[in-house]
Amino acid sequence: MAHHQSAVRQHRRSLRRTAINKRNTTLLRTQVKKVRTLVEEQDKENAKKMLPKLFKAVDQTVKKGTIHKNTGARYKSRLSRQVEKIAPAPSK
Repeated sequence: MAHHQSAVRQHRRSLRRTAINKRNTTLLRTQVKKVRTLVEEQDKENAKKMLPKLFKAVDQTVKKGTIHKNTGARYKSRLSRQVEKIAPAPSK
């Protein structure tokens, strides 16, 4: 346990930052999972609708410093490529 007053304050701060980062990461991973399940289900229309929400979550997480900007770019690139790869639904 921390003994100095500054160390105690820093410990409290680290707990707050950890909670914030965990929340941001959880929100991001939830969006990524939603898009990935739509890709697995070959649901191109709904996956395309989910991409802007995913991009917003990625951008917010990067802006807050929870993930690196290259990691965010990689998520966006890979998932958008996977969505575009889905074969279009046969028209009737």
